[in-house]
Amino acid sequence: MDIQSIYFIGIGGIGMSNLARYFISKGKKVAGYDRTETLLTQNLTAEGAEIHYTDDIKLIPDYCKDCVTTLVVYTPAVPSDNEEARFFRENNFTMQKRAQVLGTITQSSKALCCAGTHGKTTTSSMLAHILKQSHIDCNAFLGGILKNYNSNLMLSDKSEYTVIEADEYDRSFHWLHPHMALITSVDPDHLDIYGTEEEYLKSFEHFTSLIQPGGALVMKHNIKLAPKTKEHVQIYTYSINNGDFHAQNIKIGNGEIRFDFVTPKETIHNIELGVPIKINIENGIGSMALAWLIGATADELRHGMKTFQGAKRRFDFHLKTDKIVMIDDYAHHPQELAASITSVKELYPDRKITGIFQPHLYTRTRDFASEFAKSLSLLDELILLDIYPAREKPIEGITSQIILDNVTCPKTLCHKEDLLSLLEKKEDIDVLLTIGAGDIDQLLEPIQKLLKNKTL
Repeated sequence: MDIQSIYFIGIGGIGMSNLARYFISKGKKVAGYDRTETLLTQNLTAEGAEIHYTDDIKLIPDYCKDCVTTLVVYTPAVPSDNEEARFFRENNFTMQKRAQVLGTITQSSKALCCAGTHGKTTTSSMLAHILKQSHIDCNAFLGGILKNYNSNLMLSDKSEYTVIEADEYDRSFHWLHPHMALITSVDPDHLDIYGTEEEYLKSFEHFTSLIQPGGALVMKHNIKLAPKTKEHVQIYTYSINNGDFHAQNIKIGNGEIRFDFVTPKETIHNIELGVPIKINIENGIGSMALAWLIGATADELRHGMKTFQGAKRRFDFHLKTDKIVMIDDYAHHPQELAASITSVKELYPDRKITGIFQPHLYTRTRDFASEFAKSLSLLDELILLDIYPAREKPIEGITSQIILDNVTCPKTLCHKEDLLSLLEKKEDIDVLLTIGAGDIDQLLEPIQKLLKNKTL
């Protein structure tokens, strides 16, 4: 195809936006629609994209109305009644999912794909940063804004490697052609798509079959996965304590975490985490394993891990004083919540942890209500917001209340618009953790400002 323009339906998504940035960098005309304006869409507009926020075919730029020269990229989360999608379908435009386009772009490079129910944004970001700081370099399409680069896209004109966050939603990662893959976890999620845990696991098994001969699979030790790799694909395991890659001599204290990194052939001493939370020991081992396998040196691994600043909304400190701490995390699955809350409690063992959680999706709330309640009960106090629907229509009887009913710590149900006034009245905020994958991030700045004023 002689593609001159790319139109994105759902351009503001974290994964869609890095593709938009990629095509802008290649000199293509980029336009798109999203439901709401965000900092991400504002940045894309500043970089040259033309974006609107009403589902209206009259707002599609004329240069995107030629089906021969325009590629339409859509997210599976776009509802079936979207007018613009219908227009492109009825007029025979080439329409591809984001992952399909990503698979095509990266087919000519060696793709390093990080997959898993949780941890994939952090591990892919760590891996990209290690390689970017090393002699190897890389391209990267990430699922978070990496603070070191203030972007979710990295480009290189000299590296044959591309780091990709491989998303299992809607089986998107089946479009990829991994040279190597990392699988962090396979705890069931997206049951609105998969239906059962068995189907979810089958999807990951198929993903392992896509790894190219001569490549490698690095998978978390003891996960419930029977890989179906091709011949001449090496399989390794990793975890914090066990597997071909693991940690030794872990030292946690004074706001620092250090450990030795054990590989199948050598032990690399004194790795220091730039984002010192316990869960990042394991994330670091997984990402360093891939980097080590393609030739990153001991010094490059040490430097990369120490200078990694993390991705925005992944255990992100917004306030850190003796009086008040505010941390934000994208956790939205029960096990992610448990890991996030436990990490905060390990960092601040003698302080009160208050959590604000915004559930994401009616189906996920329905499928995991009791597991959410168990994880959230680890908090000292919970403020629970209404469900963020994202792509879904309401389901009768499914509200945040079904989580709240089984939470055992002190708890409050609160509408998002009432949150600031509730926090204003609270006198006992010590360590505040905001968690969720919805639009809770839009409240981070006002919450931070309010808490700062409380300390004056």
